[in-house]
Amino acid sequence: MKRFPLLPAGLACLISLGTCAPPPPEAPAPYGALPTEAQLEWQQMETNAFIHFTTNTFTNKEWGYGDESPEIFNPTDLDVDQWMEVLSDAGFKGVVLTSKHHDGFTLWPSEYTDHSVEASPWKNGEGDIVGMVEESARSHGMKFGVYLSPWDRNRSDYGDSTYITYYRNQLTELFENYGPIFEMWFDGANGGDGYYGGADERRSIDGQHYYDWPTTLDMVRELQPDSSTIIFSDAGPDIRWVGNERGVVGDPNWNTINPDTLYAGKAGITDLLNHGTPGADTWMPAEVDVSIRPGWFYHAEEDSLVKTPQQLFEIYLTSVGRGSQLLLNIPPDRRGRIHETDVASLRGWRQMIDSTFADNLATDASADGEAYRGMHEDYGPAQVLDDDPETYWATDDGATTGSFTIQLPEARELGYVLLQEPIRLGQRVAGFRISALVDGEMREIGSGETIGYKRILLVDRVSTDRITVEVTESLAPPLLSRVAVY
Repeated sequence: MKRFPLLPAGLACLISLGTCAPPPPEAPAPYGALPTEAQLEWQQMETNAFIHFTTNTFTNKEWGYGDESPEIFNPTDLDVDQWMEVLSDAGFKGVVLTSKHHDGFTLWPSEYTDHSVEASPWKNGEGDIVGMVEESARSHGMKFGVYLSPWDRNRSDYGDSTYITYYRNQLTELFENYGPIFEMWFDGANGGDGYYGGADERRSIDGQHYYDWPTTLDMVRELQPDSSTIIFSDAGPDIRWVGNERGVVGDPNWNTINPDTLYAGKAGITDLLNHGTPGADTWMPAEVDVSIRPGWFYHAEEDSLVKTPQQLFEIYLTSVGRGSQLLLNIPPDRRGRIHETDVASLRGWRQMIDSTFADNLATDASADGEAYRGMHEDYGPAQVLDDDPETYWATDDGATTGSFTIQLPEARELGYVLLQEPIRLGQRVAGFRISALVDGEMREIGSGETIGYKRILLVDRVSTDRITVEVTESLAPPLLSRVAVY
């Protein structure tokens, strides 16, 4: 066949009497604020583990006062590999360790303080829990992150400018000695009563200005210049607090927010943090932090109050299932091990997730719709049925609604519908509903507002061979990269 390399594809087809499909239209333009590669990778992790372990574990407190003696820190059977085996088996992709809580006790031998594991009887002062956890996490295929409390109830200079230098020195130690660090966690608790180097008093700070966060965050970026560190606080800049510790992000849950009026510890912004702001100028997704126990640290009296697999599964649906990421706290006990009750609950939870979402009932389905981008198959409904996040169903420019139908090969009982947007191009969908053919008529079985990275919708349990996905409202032409049925 003669080739026509200099002619447009359609004209070449006509001249050669061949048949060619029309070229696809241009890809949809990105909409609004977009995630960075680091934010995308963090979102795709879906579940990470939080570990709270310090002198509070041995005093039975939640917030140490700052006057705790390092002598009380002495786990009898510490095994960080046991932690990582349990967490890895539960499906966690990363670990965030409380390297220093509000009591000021550091889990590594910091050269800037005597209030650390170096002054404890554990390992005769030669131990380094931060180093042990970092090494074990990586050996078990998990990323390593740290939490360094900005509030320090032990430091005599807390409230003075010299404390900021101390805090930055310890951040530098963590990044230089234990990096790369995938997530840096900054708490919003700031100021109050404490020991403060022997001064039993209450100290207040200006949460908006005292820490000079812009300078500190610039320092973090310099310490890990590949921009792979995700920084968490009430005000981001990369991910935001969800506004509660119950394991619930709102619906709607927008990954965008205007951070101008946010700062760590600011009151009255919990609803804003829980929902985000549609069409805002900054991509800052919410992280859902919650503990497997009533408290964040281990307390023996809470052994009977560990969240059940069913409770954890419900939290999974209201966090990961609403387009957020789950940070689940699992505190080691005084032995230095994850307690057997917690282990059993985590295993049951993992089994529930795996069994519920093991069999996508739409794997062998087909999809069709009356209107999609350029009526070209590259943007047709069938694109939501593959496992390629780079392919997607799209509407024409100017559309803010759209629908398509998925035909199953036979009637199947449904319980959940999973949807995903290609968030590299922004978050768009602001309303959707799912309908199913039941007794010869289409019936709505579920609805929601936002989708984002992932939405797992609990629908009315029906038996059907046909469902319709309808976007009822969107900030820009809607796009969907995946629909799965369970």
